[in-house]
Amino acid sequence: MAEISAPPMAMDAMQGVQTNIVAPAPIPGQVPAAVPAAAAPAQDEVATETLYIQNLNEKIKIPVLKASLRGLFKSYGEVLDVVAHSNLRMRGQAFVSFESPEMAKKALKEVRGFPLYSKPMQISFARTRSDAVVKKLDEGSFDAHKQQRLDHKKATRYTNPIKRKYRQKRLAADVDGAGAVPAAKRPNVQMPDEYLPPNKILFLQNLPETVTKDQLMALFSQYPNLYEVRLIPTKKDIAFVEFLDEQSATVAKDALHNYKLDGENKIKITFARK
Repeated sequence: MAEISAPPMAMDAMQGVQTNIVAPAPIPGQVPAAVPAAAAPAQDEVATETLYIQNLNEKIKIPVLKASLRGLFKSYGEVLDVVAHSNLRMRGQAFVSFESPEMAKKALKEVRGFPLYSKPMQISFARTRSDAVVKKLDEGSFDAHKQQRLDHKKATRYTNPIKRKYRQKRLAADVDGAGAVPAAKRPNVQMPDEYLPPNKILFLQNLPETVTKDQLMALFSQYPNLYEVRLIPTKKDIAFVEFLDEQSATVAKDALHNYKLDGENKIKITFARK
């Protein structure tokens, strides 16, 4: 069968996008060779003005895809509309509407299985009329048709598999949450004392309960720039020692960490939290 290339440039009137159609288009009036038997139209298929196309290349941008479909099908009659969306539910699908079922039937017969962007198109008749078809052929009932479509969409918004699965998962989570015992609030995770950044204030732990301020002053005054020692009356085994700068505090910390103040228990010295 002789083949000709599709028009080199196709214009989508709505999108204003031009695109090259690389794959050769079938000649109107002739059936492309080697169409698989499985792709043949079903005997009970009812012809409508709109074709439903599946297995489209999802990597092609929507404006380019729509322009390509318009350019491919315009040789079979006036293309009233091309509908395609990038959302998850409609990805890889499109609708192409003609003025008459006869035009759509001829296009389906000759283009079904045609490899657009390296993927053979799966084509069938749409089950309902598109907005563009109703507006063109029966404008008086367009408003009622559109409202009926919107009502149907609203009523079945959770019946498609993706949304139904999501809704069931959400409902299951709500049910499980209602009967579960509230989990205890997770405590804030703090950085271990040993890894705190340098600070001019030192935090002393594991002190003998009999320790006095004078004892700590005497111990830490061996190192320069000691500023203050603060004991905690309600917690006698901890204290704070402050120096004038971080460097002096670091020297004292490194020298006295694990020092046995009472000859038995090692005192723990870390930088205080800022």
